[in-house]
Amino acid sequence: MADQKQGNKEETAMRVDAALVRELAELLDANSLTEIEVEDGNRKIRVRRESAPTMHAAPSSMQSTPVAAAPAAAAPEAPAPVATVDAVKSPMVGTAFLSAEPGGKQFVAPGDTVKAGDTLLIVEAMKVMNPILAPKAGIVRQLLVADAQPVEYDQPLVVVE
Repeated sequence: MADQKQGNKEETAMRVDAALVRELAELLDANSLTEIEVEDGNRKIRVRRESAPTMHAAPSSMQSTPVAAAPAAAAPEAPAPVATVDAVKSPMVGTAFLSAEPGGKQFVAPGDTVKAGDTLLIVEAMKVMNPILAPKAGIVRQLLVADAQPVEYDQPLVVVE
């Protein structure tokens, strides 16, 4: 009878694929992500890192680089929060690509006029290329991501006004 109870317990317990969890954790590290989720049938696995910003800040402060170099590196990130009200946001966690192929012509650049439905960029997630489309006609005011940059869910990508 004990064997029968144990057998039922094993059947209802979720089997965790440790190799998959390790692979997802490596994807987090490789793409500087804070969270990744995979769903397969009725099995869902989410790997999340809570302290990612702290981890990145500590190593850079330990490096023996001149203090004057730090503001220069931070300067390109300063314009990003300027106008995110009209920003097109990422519908998923992944990697943003500004062109269809490496070294190819960008889909859009600041100053370009776009129509609703035009491709602004691509977000690759789990080897699937997802086009991010302009929700309305307008002018591209700002690209808020670089080519091959990891992006988070709901992160502003492009400002279209």
